[in-house]
Amino acid sequence: MGERNRPAAPAAVLWDMDGTLVDTEPYWIDVEFEIAERHGGTWSKQHALNLVGNDLLESGRYIREHMGIDRSPEQIVEELLDGVVDRVRQAVPWQPGALELLTSLRESGVPCALVTMSYERFVAPILGHLPAETFRVIVTGDTVELGKPHPEPYLTAAAALGLRPEQCLAIEDSNTGAKSAEAAGCTVLVVENHVPVLDGPRRVFRDTLVDVDLAAVWGEDR
Repeated sequence: MGERNRPAAPAAVLWDMDGTLVDTEPYWIDVEFEIAERHGGTWSKQHALNLVGNDLLESGRYIREHMGIDRSPEQIVEELLDGVVDRVRQAVPWQPGALELLTSLRESGVPCALVTMSYERFVAPILGHLPAETFRVIVTGDTVELGKPHPEPYLTAAAALGLRPEQCLAIEDSNTGAKSAEAAGCTVLVVENHVPVLDGPRRVFRDTLVDVDLAAVWGEDR
């Protein structure tokens, strides 16, 4: 980045949720196929993967068009949330290393924000499994005007923490999310999950969050 005098570690860590903090993508995909069956539509795994990281209403529009069902995008989103929330209440599928990293950051006094395109009613049961104020700021898809890949979600989170995006490390698993964080000015730690992620000028790649060294990740983006 050419920032010779920047700190040796990020001032805050901004977390994506689906596929990064928790591996809920299989839940979303299962529910999408259930919706197709319920309403006489057609769906495919590739269509499902095309939605990874997207704003929910944008996903609802995509599903309406490609699934071929007579439901509004808003109705589709509500059906998606109903199904996925039910699954999360039964079991939260944490990503390997995520809880340990959150604990380490909390003990080190590094603030965290959650930046997700999921809606608050889906986020709430997941946060209920974490210590209070694990995330000092929570940005959800129903609280921003423009969702990922637009930079607004990450700009909003950084501003709420009183920081510039350039001081923050974002953790993402999708091209859509990485583009959003990158456009905002964050360094992006990419841990691929269900979809491949393209290289980019602010992106640093790791295979897992297990034992990840955030200072080393931060140091690579120079």
